[in-house]
Amino acid sequence: MPAEGPLRDGNGPDFGLIETLRWEPAAGFVRLERHLARLSRSVAELGFGYEPARIDRALAGVGGGAPLRVRLLLSREGAADVTAQPFVPLPENAVWTLRIAATRLGSGDPLLRHKTTRRDVFQRARAEFSPDEADEVILLNENGLACEGTITSLFADLGDGGPLRTSPLSCGLLPGVLRGELLDTGEAREAELTPADLMRAKRLFVGNSLRGLIVARLSEDSAADF
Repeated sequence: MPAEGPLRDGNGPDFGLIETLRWEPAAGFVRLERHLARLSRSVAELGFGYEPARIDRALAGVGGGAPLRVRLLLSREGAADVTAQPFVPLPENAVWTLRIAATRLGSGDPLLRHKTTRRDVFQRARAEFSPDEADEVILLNENGLACEGTITSLFADLGDGGPLRTSPLSCGLLPGVLRGELLDTGEAREAELTPADLMRAKRLFVGNSLRGLIVARLSEDSAADF
């Protein structure tokens, strides 16, 4: 399967940067500094207009009496749009079923390291399986190494007593906010992961800043995916 870079053209009129955050009534935004730091790095690398005060004003309007899922969209010109909707947590004992997509990422595509509105490749990967077949779909790169899910970072407990393993950015993936936190605290470290590693892992997790770590399992049908 040839590798596909989903974000090779970052100059379209609708191209923008995204941060998806959780807001809690008692604590405010979860991991806000990490989200803004990632946004700032992307702004610098991609040449977006950026006024921190404009972002602050846009986020200041978020509030209420219940948790919220908040989407911050930054245009190339620096316009900030914030939308919020109720955050619905997963059931306490949720276990997500994973499948591996035929759609591949290109490890050499630098725009994969930015969270943007260009999500075609992830949508194609997600469309390979119905919601009944998979809660999340994992993408490999052109070398057959695991990268990430369509909306999550990937973590594996290899059963050796060490920290969780998560794929290095050199494989072609987003520096997830939760991923960065777990790396900084030593709860995870980078290591290349093959589908075989995922199959024999003691435990699997996927996760993002919105939902945290989610227990996961590869579908019994996943061996046919690669």
